[in-house]
Amino acid sequence: MTGPAPRAPIETAKQPATITVRDAVVDLMRRFGMTSVFANPGSTELPMFRDFPSDFRYVLGLQEATVVGMADGFAQATRNASFVNLHSAAGVGNAMGNIFTAHKNRTPMVITAGQQARSILPFDPFLSSAQATELPKPYVKWSIEPARAQDVPQAIARAYYIAMMPPRGPVLVSVPVDDWDQPAEYVPARIVSTELRPQPAVLAQIGEALDASDRPAIVAGAAIDRDNAWNEVVALAEAHNARVWAAPMSGRCSFPEDHRLFAGFLPAMRERIVELLAGHDLILAIGAPAFAYHVEGAGPHIPAGATLCQLTDDPDTAAWTPVGISAVGSIRLGVLDLLARPAPKVRALPPARTQAPRAEPSPLMSVAYVLQTLAEVKAPEDIVVEEAPSARPVMQAYLPITRSETFYTMDSGGLGYGMPAAVGVALGKPGTRVICLMGDGSSMYSIQALWSAAQLKLPITFVILNNRRYAALQDFAPVFGFSATDVVQGTELPDIDFVSLAKGMGCDATRVSQFGDLKAVLDRALVSTAPSVVEVQIA
Repeated sequence: MTGPAPRAPIETAKQPATITVRDAVVDLMRRFGMTSVFANPGSTELPMFRDFPSDFRYVLGLQEATVVGMADGFAQATRNASFVNLHSAAGVGNAMGNIFTAHKNRTPMVITAGQQARSILPFDPFLSSAQATELPKPYVKWSIEPARAQDVPQAIARAYYIAMMPPRGPVLVSVPVDDWDQPAEYVPARIVSTELRPQPAVLAQIGEALDASDRPAIVAGAAIDRDNAWNEVVALAEAHNARVWAAPMSGRCSFPEDHRLFAGFLPAMRERIVELLAGHDLILAIGAPAFAYHVEGAGPHIPAGATLCQLTDDPDTAAWTPVGISAVGSIRLGVLDLLARPAPKVRALPPARTQAPRAEPSPLMSVAYVLQTLAEVKAPEDIVVEEAPSARPVMQAYLPITRSETFYTMDSGGLGYGMPAAVGVALGKPGTRVICLMGDGSSMYSIQALWSAAQLKLPITFVILNNRRYAALQDFAPVFGFSATDVVQGTELPDIDFVSLAKGMGCDATRVSQFGDLKAVLDRALVSTAPSVVEVQIA
């Protein structure tokens, strides 16, 4: 994810007679482009919002996980750090699931958390955070409770720069409630770079290996789309006639899924990855781990006779990659350097991907039929935000994503991200249709996001695939020794009325149980200027 280009320093606002911490922080936020505040209020945060600036926007979430999910989607959509305000230890605790997801998504985010007044902290007061900087670890890049009130603005400036440096991610600043009215100074304007070029000598080795290979494959990960390198990776694949696989569990689409060179999706299983990549003599993982695994495996990590190369923005990922050559730095700059090499040798086109058979209607609709219909009625530029884990393999076959920045999900696997993220993406890309594709179980983790969508009047179509169960867990149970007839405890979800829930939060809603009604309902929902919920009852 690339951020705004560094700009010349901007003069700070004209200084009043007494500058407060609040004045200095508001000035910083305005200069950093963080004028949308995603929050759920608590008593220890109220002084921050006195005299709230007219050019700022307060985005209210009804629960802290929803707040962070909205901020995550907004940051990814705008390619700039979002600003989050949470309430002390309780609020940060509620938000931790989506803070973990923001960490895995590499989403830049400045989180401020309220803290009790400094004068009573020695007495373990009500609603204080005893170890405020430790609570969010290890899922923030940096956390601090400044030693003095006067240090708060500089701490927030540092937090922003750290959040925006690769690999990007969330940071946290704990601010005691009585700090906001203390005297302070404006933070001088600065320019801090946000990209690191990969080491030329290591990148040259990768380029030489790629040029020498006969049957190269590219594994495309989420960092490609985050770093605005979509077009460059397409050009690299076409220059080498390399088959392109989507990395396991990737939170973004980083290569057009209707492209002649697109080969499909790698599963998070070691043996299957080796099997699918067999026949390639060089594997170049770009913007992805090599590889993300979900279950135990054995044997080699790559096919026999193959060389593994990697371009990643994350030093930790490079450090644990088991074999091969890893270059660390900006994905976009690294791919540009590979494209600058002399034209490679001519290679034959690899075999084309086999297309899935057409899904046919049935009395109780299949996921494939629903997603095939959605693919036919949506526009290519519509954005899909997805959190339907059991439907994802079907989605990959029947709902192709063909454009950059039109697909978002979570790299973490943690539920509760999709609905609020859709709100954040819609805020970050105004006027764009957002389709939030949810499982019935997933939707209940952050259902409060429907209220925020309704209040903000956002053009989001929430499609809930209701199979009345946690299907992903039931489907996965045989891996852990369950038989086909065993009961998997805690996975049945009968009698949830999503239409009533949606209407209670201010959204229009329709339930579809007959395949003949599906297209017309989706057509109406996709042109609505307000949020709407389509609950689809599926097999």
